Amino acid sequence: MSTNEMVLKALAGAKEPLKAGDIAEVAGIDKKEVDKAIKALKKEGKIATPKRCYYALGE
Repeated sequence: MSTNEMVLKALAGAKEPLKAGDIAEVAGIDKKEVDKAIKALKKEGKIATPKRCYYALGE
C-alpha cells in the first residue's frame, strides 16, 4: 500500500479532520512522508482542508 493510500485510509476512518501528526500516528508512517502525501492528494483534490492544518477527505 502506498503512502497516499495509507493517508486516505487513515482519513476515511477518522470521525473528524486530523492534523498531519495524527495521520502519521494512525497510519504508522513518518510525518515527513505524510506531508508529501498530503501535498500530492490536495493537488489531486482527494483531500480538503476544512480548517488550517487539519485535513479530511475531499467532497
